[in-house]
Amino acid sequence: ILSDEFIVNDNYPNPFNPVTSITYQIPFDADVNITIYDMNGRVIKTLLDGKQSAGHKSILWNAKDNKNELVSAGIYLYTIKAGNYRKTRKMVLIK
Repeated sequence: ILSDEFIVNDNYPNPFNPVTSITYQIPFDADVNITIYDMNGRVIKTLLDGKQSAGHKSILWNAKDNKNELVSAGIYLYTIKAGNYRKTRKMVLIK
């Protein structure tokens, strides 16, 4: 059942190695951006930047950056933006 609110779940598993899943729900069609940042605010990976239809969604991150290189263990942030909505959560990559 689709609710009329945005829902961003914690990634699973967390901590993870080497892949984690980010699940979320958007209540209406929107331009969606999902970006991974390091703790210094640098963009590590853009997972999604485009139109999505309303519904429950899931996306995987394989601990690689925008150059397709594995990142080091540590704490990362992921931000989901859709319309005026923005949510940031923390995740931990272990090696």
